[in-house]
Amino acid sequence: MAMLDYSEIVQRKYIVLDGEPWEVIDSHVFRKQQRKPVNATKLKNLITGKVTERSFHVSEKVEEAEIDSRQAKYLYNNRGEFWFCDPSDPSKRYSLPQDVIGPRGKFLKANSIIEILSFGEKTIGVKMPIKVELKVTEAHPAVKGNTAQGGTKSVKLETGAEIQVPMFIKEGEIIRVNTETEEYTERVGSSF
Repeated sequence: MAMLDYSEIVQRKYIVLDGEPWEVIDSHVFRKQQRKPVNATKLKNLITGKVTERSFHVSEKVEEAEIDSRQAKYLYNNRGEFWFCDPSDPSKRYSLPQDVIGPRGKFLKANSIIEILSFGEKTIGVKMPIKVELKVTEAHPAVKGNTAQGGTKSVKLETGAEIQVPMFIKEGEIIRVNTETEEYTERVGSSF
């Protein structure tokens, strides 16, 4: 396994601390007056989701985490379990619990391909596209003069998720959603 110097601990790297995998969310190398440089980082635990800040000094080295990823085809979810199969062999099915998938799971569409991340033998999460295109299945019509809330309304998407969108979005339209912020980004078209 590769060892990283303090200055190599940069954004999007995976490291091992106390036997657990962490993702580097942010890093900044700086020097305080006459002292040696320090790398101030923000880390996210890939198992618990906890975010913490940690500084690494010049003399410190840290182990790079070996995160394996494999493609999986999403099938459906049932009672808090998300079911997947191998994209090349649909008979190889397996499930992952809701807590591994996280809140972004509500934007998973049947038959979409995602990456499942694992550390050693343990599945630690999924890598989904940041933006997905989903069909609006329920949208109340816009009422003239009803812009007191900033001109948004709640709609239901084909996956069952509910988000806020501008008033002009109608039922049957395809919209692009940011899965990280859970926000509407743009209208793509309609399925009429």
